Amino acid sequence: MAHRYTGFMLIALSLLAAGSLLADSQKPAPANGIEVPRNYKTWKLLSVSHRLDKNSIRAILANSVAHRHTGKTSANTWPEGSVIAKLVWKDRTLAKWPDAIVPGAVSHIEFMVKDSNKYANTGGWGFARWVGMELKPYDNDGSECFACHTKVRNSDFVFTQPAKLP
Repeated sequence: MAHRYTGFMLIALSLLAAGSLLADSQKPAPANGIEVPRNYKTWKLLSVSHRLDKNSIRAILANSVAHRHTGKTSANTWPEGSVIAKLVWKDRTLAKWPDAIVPGAVSHIEFMVKDSNKYANTGGWGFARWVGMELKPYDNDGSECFACHTKVRNSDFVFTQPAKLP
């Protein structure tokens, strides 16, 4: 019986390994030279937003470099190596609670990467977006994103206001 259990475990581990390899081989193509960070789903929550103009809900995550910055008194300059992720869903209401706005279909994911040398032409930030569940790269050179982000030049081109937790 122990051999049968060991055999099942080996098969299960092989399937998990094959699934991981398949997931890696299906990794989305880079957008604007930026790759989707492998571990972004484990990053800490930085904030949330509800965009009325886009009818969307966003969970905004930050890598450890950016997250350490949020407790600083000067939020006008983000440190090199900061990466901010925006996970975006179309908003919808719940049938049993119409006053609740909740995530609907995945719209896209976006990343801002702070590298002042590499992205000198876009305020020190690289911008990338992937659309839909299939994460199709949204190709532009970052200038479209940067044009909008110039509105918040005084906060280092970042719209996000870190959420304060009790």
